[in-house]
Amino acid sequence: MTENTENGKSDVGTSDLGKSEPESVPPDQRGPHDYPRHWIADVLASDGGVVHLRPIVPEDAEALVKFHSGLSERTRYLRYFGPFPHIPARELARMTTVDHYTRVAFVGVLGGDIIAIGIYEGLGASGKATTAEVAFVVADEHQGRGLGPVLLEHLAGAAAECGFEKFEAEVLAENPNMVAVFRDAGYQLRRSFDGSTIHVEFTIDPTEALLSVRNARERGSEARSVANLLRPGSVAVIGASVDRLKVGNAVLANVIAGGFTGPVFPVNSEHRAVRGIRAYSTVRDIPDPVDLAIVAVPADAVEEVLDDCLHKGVKTMLVLSAGFGETSDSGLESERRLVESVREHGMRLVGPNALGVVNTDPEISLNATLAPHVPGRGAVGFFCQSGALGIAILDTAARRQLGLSTFVSAGNRADVSGNDVLQYWDTDPETEVVLLYLESFGNPRKFTRLARRVASGKPVVAVKSGRGAVPPAMAAADHSLDDASTRALLAQAGVIQVSTIGQLFDCATVFAYQPLPRGPRVSIVGNSTALGVLAQEAGSHFGLQVVQRVDLGPAASPESFEEAVRTAAADDDVDALIAVFVPPVAVSVDRYAQALMTGMSGADKPVVTTFLAVEGIPQGLTVQGKYGTPARGSIPSYPSPERAAEALGHAWRYAQWRSRPASQVVRPADVDPDTARHLVREAVERAGGAVIELDHQVTADVLRCYGIEIVPFREVSTVAESVAAANELGYPVAVKAFSEVWRGRADREGARLDLPDQHSVELAVVELAEVTGESRLHVQQMAPKGISTVIRVRDDPSFGSLMSFGLAGVTSDLLGDRAYRALPLTENDAADLIAAPRSAPLLSGYGGSEPVDKSALIDLVIRISALVDDIPETRDVVCDPIHATPRGVAVLAARIAVGPVPTKHDSGPRRL
Repeated sequence: MTENTENGKSDVGTSDLGKSEPESVPPDQRGPHDYPRHWIADVLASDGGVVHLRPIVPEDAEALVKFHSGLSERTRYLRYFGPFPHIPARELARMTTVDHYTRVAFVGVLGGDIIAIGIYEGLGASGKATTAEVAFVVADEHQGRGLGPVLLEHLAGAAAECGFEKFEAEVLAENPNMVAVFRDAGYQLRRSFDGSTIHVEFTIDPTEALLSVRNARERGSEARSVANLLRPGSVAVIGASVDRLKVGNAVLANVIAGGFTGPVFPVNSEHRAVRGIRAYSTVRDIPDPVDLAIVAVPADAVEEVLDDCLHKGVKTMLVLSAGFGETSDSGLESERRLVESVREHGMRLVGPNALGVVNTDPEISLNATLAPHVPGRGAVGFFCQSGALGIAILDTAARRQLGLSTFVSAGNRADVSGNDVLQYWDTDPETEVVLLYLESFGNPRKFTRLARRVASGKPVVAVKSGRGAVPPAMAAADHSLDDASTRALLAQAGVIQVSTIGQLFDCATVFAYQPLPRGPRVSIVGNSTALGVLAQEAGSHFGLQVVQRVDLGPAASPESFEEAVRTAAADDDVDALIAVFVPPVAVSVDRYAQALMTGMSGADKPVVTTFLAVEGIPQGLTVQGKYGTPARGSIPSYPSPERAAEALGHAWRYAQWRSRPASQVVRPADVDPDTARHLVREAVERAGGAVIELDHQVTADVLRCYGIEIVPFREVSTVAESVAAANELGYPVAVKAFSEVWRGRADREGARLDLPDQHSVELAVVELAEVTGESRLHVQQMAPKGISTVIRVRDDPSFGSLMSFGLAGVTSDLLGDRAYRALPLTENDAADLIAAPRSAPLLSGYGGSEPVDKSALIDLVIRISALVDDIPETRDVVCDPIHATPRGVAVLAARIAVGPVPTKHDSGPRRL
């Protein structure tokens, strides 16, 4: 972009200056301070720096004048089509006093100063306009940072909330870069030329192209912000101490010993030198630029260094100090204030309570941690939160000779999180395998989106610990899902979930050193039948199929072992090998290890091994890499055959997921979303902001809009109405109580089924009235007999809509036999959801019964997914029971709960 890329035209402090919550003020009655709180955002510029974005308020007048006076003449000309040297008082009041509805303005703020402003204004009668004129301008020194597109995203998001559908803009013909901002944002532009100006129009509805562009920009800016952390040009250690028992001394020692290639600046107000390096009283006193500030001062002193870091242009603060959210509610509040201050200063924060970061790239050689041992160079990236656990992880990686590319221990993860680091690893060619130890999810929706993309090219292996790992003071802010949901979401994203750190490293070694298996067929070669059987049984749980087991006997020589391995590796009917060996006492294990390597020479199939009773990795199994650590081609060795087979099994499951053709979100053609939206929004308006359950008839009407028919029923309250309904529907019928108390009871006391005639209906109505005490009942056609299943969509406040599927009934409920997937569903997701429950074989004809029509179930799942995706007011959908039969499905009952659209993470313009 050139100097004035981000300037366009229209009529024209970082604290939260608003006074009222948006829910308390109708949009068309908002005052100058009554903007929605969710419009406030911290955003990343393209260089990875943070800018605070919020709606404008009248108190911004003085800052706006200062901003305007700092613009160059050229920038003002391109923005206002004239010199416009000063803002007249009347125009200043108009620019800063908006209604946050028909006129909306956002300001970008850094360190208390406005550095950008964007505005839209409705064209046409107030409250009726659907088109608005949009413009923005960015301070000259901040142009080229991608702030124009960010402002446009947030203005479009606010405009859509306020009922606008289209933006227009007037741009000088000599400013083509401004048109490029609109075009490159992913919008479909309509342009017209009128002498010296270009008129631009575009709809603001989100499209796939628009979301793709947004996500690509997000990816670039977040990856850049982490690169600022992991690839700094210089480091300052604030709190560097001469006391060797203090954190500030230890981290400085590790930075120096690690061989960091840039300058290192100790900051100590009392000493002129620390560890023989000149020290400075404050960061401001350092004569050279500082990219990364490592903070090791007491918690109550951390905020004191912020202004110095801003003045110095620090990009990232790594706070090792403890005493924040992990300790108490007051500590958590201090942590929140710290994050706000850091972001308002344009920086990113790692921590607090962090162990630190490592980058083993010899061009960087950064060990900014408190860990005494750091692994060598490798292709594995590792993220965790806990500092103590991080030390153990680094020590384990070093002992297992697993080289790392980068390592981040984010502590309380108050700002930089695993999502940010995933964005970096996705773009880092030096990282081939990603390992995660997750104690909680900050934004599960975004995590699964990112993990799916990363896993499509690199294995992602994760340990997800329980909620017990989260300190009590932080539990309320934790967005962790339950275990079943977590497993399903990780699997849907292609993440390999394991239970322990040991299993994490088991997987890492096979992914780092061996190719992926092309199929499940395995040959087991060894000198112990017992070990071979153990490997076979362990692998079978992952779908591995042993096609041959070669038992060479206890006296097998290295030569015979080598030949057996070579033969199995050359067999076209074998996709992978497991070598299990108990080395003879009289022969060195290294000879058998070398025989294994020689036998696999030239093969492109994965091999894992167990040399029982051998400590560590036998010599000869390792291919030394460029930096002295094992490289691709090394053979992973495990202490037991089960662990070897399990690691290979995880590789096979991942290979299956990765090799599946890309599947898209599908929408049935015969749907009527407009009618369904009208029905739902009418109900929401009548509810006045509460979450309510739609009545049965409206529920049926909404489902019918998506091609989902409930088995015909009638609501009745008298015997006569019941008989009339039965005659209309046709016999046989069922009579049911439909309140929550009686619905779905295992004893079926609230229902009478297969009623063949009028007399039986009359008797059933009288009996149910006596048993249930309810005056209103349902009369329904008898559905075809089949396997009862249930589909439910629930809204998670942090993640969004989550669909579950399983067999209906108390047994499935008791055993928790439900499968989960996040919406919207792709074709593969829908098929996987139906096949995932442990009881799913019953749908395929288990025990000799006729298989059900699973394609009809999949179609039903896709239709419900489309409904929930189209109508965000939908908070809960339950279809229970659904009879799955060989000739289709029958939905017997359904419930839909609706309410105001919840604010979801990762569903709007880019933000931190």
